[in-house]
Amino acid sequence: MFEIRKIKPIDTYEIRHRVLRPHQNFEACKYDTDYMEGSFHLGAFYGDKLVSIASFCLEKHPAFPFEKQYRLRAMATLEEYRTKGAGRALVKEAEDIIKGQGINFLWCKGRTSVQGYYKRLGFKPYGEVFDYPPIGPHIIMYKGL
Repeated sequence: MFEIRKIKPIDTYEIRHRVLRPHQNFEACKYDTDYMEGSFHLGAFYGDKLVSIASFCLEKHPAFPFEKQYRLRAMATLEEYRTKGAGRALVKEAEDIIKGQGINFLWCKGRTSVQGYYKRLGFKPYGEVFDYPPIGPHIIMYKGL
């Protein structure tokens, strides 16, 4: 149903702004990790329309012992396409790419409001809920690949 493709960082900004940061300025949707070596961005397309995005960067979380880790950032799906499998397809494709690099650990700072979604994708919570200003409560989620 969805075609998953690598996209450029700039292609993620509109959905990031619309879904994740609507009350912030557009510049808040540009992350320092977007162009780092090893970073990649995926989009789920329904026909020609980009409906879901996710970004992945090499970033080590200090609580986990693995030397190389990927971090999932800014996963978002347009509301009218949620619960149709776009996000799951993005994560599956990313896992294949990450494992292909010999890396077997993925983590994110997930909003607590979507913690159940990440659990359904096989992620586990780590630590306590924390505030991520100005977005709100988050929790670290992780997954071995």
